[in-house]
Amino acid sequence: MSDVDKINQLVQNYQQLKQEIAKVIVGQNDAVDHVILSVLCGGHSLLIGVPGLAKTLLVNTVAKTLGLDFKRIQFTPDLMPSDILGSEILDESRRFKFIKGPIFANIILADEINRTPPKTQAALLEAMQEKSVTVAGHHFELDLPFFVLATQNPIEQEGTYPLPEAQLDRFLFSIYLDYPSFSEEVFVAKNTTNDEVINLQPVFSAQDILDYQHLVRRIPIADNVVEYAVGLASKTRPGMKESPDLVNNYLDWGAGPRASQNLVLASKAHAAINGKYSPDIEDVKAVAYGILRHRIVRNYKAEAEGISEGDIIATLL
Repeated sequence: MSDVDKINQLVQNYQQLKQEIAKVIVGQNDAVDHVILSVLCGGHSLLIGVPGLAKTLLVNTVAKTLGLDFKRIQFTPDLMPSDILGSEILDESRRFKFIKGPIFANIILADEINRTPPKTQAALLEAMQEKSVTVAGHHFELDLPFFVLATQNPIEQEGTYPLPEAQLDRFLFSIYLDYPSFSEEVFVAKNTTNDEVINLQPVFSAQDILDYQHLVRRIPIADNVVEYAVGLASKTRPGMKESPDLVNNYLDWGAGPRASQNLVLASKAHAAINGKYSPDIEDVKAVAYGILRHRIVRNYKAEAEGISEGDIIATLL
């Protein structure tokens, strides 16, 4: 089967996947699309929204429709790295035996990731970047595909530990979930308070996902689109000659090279699910907010004047 045929097949499977997810998740189309794009790119996503917006349910639903092994880790202030990675125990024959932690799954839901101290947050760094884990000097490869889908509550900041920039940079997307519309909320209230059981059918297998990830990387991209993506990322860096006054005045720090890589990769995936055989500048723009929003750091002046990351990205676009 040619890559063109595979892209056409991916479009069909994507629509089928959306239909399955829509049995449980009402609305939130952008969030669902970005999670699927994250899966196709082999990246991780940070879901940000107030309580009750179905962040955890969305991740759980995606895991079921993708037919993948799923583990949930509830992040709390007393969580230890060994609770995530696993630990060695002394068995009956007085030999050390490694007991795998919940990180050894295809999809990891890191629930309320900012409620645990940096020492425990850092336990995810190697797994997210290298898809492997090192415990007590032993190296373990994780099963592929592997994704971390983390959730974060943006309003209740007492007892939380902000994620360091190095860890934020490892997330492909930051996905903001908003309140549903009135009609969507009526539908949710009506259909989640009955006794009906919804059965979800897996659309992809683990091997299908790996095949589609390789397909996305093979998609050709024009030089001018790559240059636009790199130029967009570099414009967020204060002090650069191409940086506009808005960036120099309101940002302390801009997006690094990983942002450029992610813009190119995510634009390929965005083009593929829309049936295009090569991404254009509109595909880069479509994924820019989710990729750049958590990689730029506002200064005090921006916060004082109410200039958000989204405002700055919108101006750059």
